[in-house]
Amino acid sequence: MQECGLVATDIACRRGDRVLFRGLSFDLAPREVVHLAGPNGIGKSSLIRILAGLLRPFMGSVERHGALALSDERLALDGHEPLENALAFWQRIDRAPQGNADFGLADLLDVPVRYLSTGQRKRAALARVAASGAPIWLLDEPLNGLDTHWSCIAQAAIKAHCNAGGAVIIASHQPLSLDAVKVIELLDFQP
Repeated sequence: MQECGLVATDIACRRGDRVLFRGLSFDLAPREVVHLAGPNGIGKSSLIRILAGLLRPFMGSVERHGALALSDERLALDGHEPLENALAFWQRIDRAPQGNADFGLADLLDVPVRYLSTGQRKRAALARVAASGAPIWLLDEPLNGLDTHWSCIAQAAIKAHCNAGGAVIIASHQPLSLDAVKVIELLDFQP
């Protein structure tokens, strides 16, 4: 896996007239998981989008080394395509080998994405990230919509990715059952 890392320095996020958080700094190295924790509306999703380069921080900077893959509430799969075609599209774009994480989608490959349940859609999004070949995963609420079994499978895939040299940032209000997670409480950075 290619070398990866991410450094966030003195990040502040403003949405409208409201500053959600400020003074947030952290680094992410290979084999690490950072858990962005806090209640709904605190800015976890906004921070994930800042780290992905989709939003500009109000203040501060982000430096990334290595490709990244993002999974958020916007399912990046064509709803009109069968799941197999939708995943294959991203595999061609990413020029990545077939992902090896099993998210139990084999029986759903002929189903149009728009007919997948919430949990199936979340598993498809995680499968897309896992198949991307990107060493940095940015996961916004990756366990929402998953039952206990698939939550454990998803966390095992995250652990395997880190053991292979990858790095993961997870924004979630849910507790994680991963070892050695760096937790960042966004409440600590409210103005």
